[in-house]
Amino acid sequence: MNADERQFLSDLLHAPSPSGFERPVQDVVRKFAAGFNATVRTDSHGNVIVAVNPEGSPRIMLAGHCDQIGLIVKNIDDRGFLWVHAIGGWDPQVLLGQRVQVWTSAGPVNGVIARKPIHLLTTEERKVVPEIKNLWVDIAVKDGEEARSIVTIGDPVTVVLGWTELRNGLASGAAMDNKVGVWTVMTAAKRAAERNPQAAIYAVSTVQEEIGLRGVQTSAHSVDPQIGIVVDVTHATDCPTIDPNQYGQIKLGQGPVLYRGPNVNPVVLDRLRSLAKTAQMPVQLNALAGAGSNDAAELQLARSGVAVGLVCIPNRYMHSPVEMVSLNDLDQAAELIAKFCADLAPTDDFTP
Repeated sequence: MNADERQFLSDLLHAPSPSGFERPVQDVVRKFAAGFNATVRTDSHGNVIVAVNPEGSPRIMLAGHCDQIGLIVKNIDDRGFLWVHAIGGWDPQVLLGQRVQVWTSAGPVNGVIARKPIHLLTTEERKVVPEIKNLWVDIAVKDGEEARSIVTIGDPVTVVLGWTELRNGLASGAAMDNKVGVWTVMTAAKRAAERNPQAAIYAVSTVQEEIGLRGVQTSAHSVDPQIGIVVDVTHATDCPTIDPNQYGQIKLGQGPVLYRGPNVNPVVLDRLRSLAKTAQMPVQLNALAGAGSNDAAELQLARSGVAVGLVCIPNRYMHSPVEMVSLNDLDQAAELIAKFCADLAPTDDFTP
């Protein structure tokens, strides 16, 4: 990961992108893509489509969704507290005690999410698992009039964004899911462009994955690829309370995860594994019994069908403000996908 790629990752992790409000992070993607030999366009859904050698053959689409889970302001009460609904799948318990930002038209407004102090909770209240409908955002205003002069119904809310580097090449922050996927597909396209590929490579920062795999549907219809690789995060199982017998032996820092199963084209998988072996790049293998819960499920079914590979980044503590990944896993995933793209030829057959 060179300095430009590292800055790109940092910029992604500092840009808000709750589903439906992805424009700030898409601006970061467009800026990065303008720095290498690619054409860049944004469709009416908000997907950013970056094309390298668009007249080439075959056409491959690399998909990484840019949207993160967040909240949306539903009501502002007369005391100035903000009541919110979830955008995507939150565990409400991880929101308690968090610093948040409300993304208004005038810029971010700082706030907090908390609840009644433990001293004041009854015995029964202490046993109750909180629900988002009972949480509020406090932006430190005097009353509802002041709050309404700052915040508008429908403004998105995120936990405070950014990232922290940890020991052993690990990093933690909100929205690693799936800004690391966006980083991987865009970096792979950049590296592949440097290798004079025969294939037409379309790296797509897809929108609204967290609310129903929506952006990949519209962008895949436009790109019409024969081959696709989806990059998302997957659950690391190298921490307490997660059963590897159910979720696989997946560790941070041991390379990207290649999935095998009905959502994955076996020829694509075999070629990825072969390229990794030749380059002595570590990869981990996991199984998927059906359609994935990510963009691969829809990309495989686009138009007359797409030969899909699924490359995932191990992630501890998914859908929390402290998601953790290995920077080395990201770098190796981008390199493997770049090799795959540069290796494609017009005569390649991906019929299972």
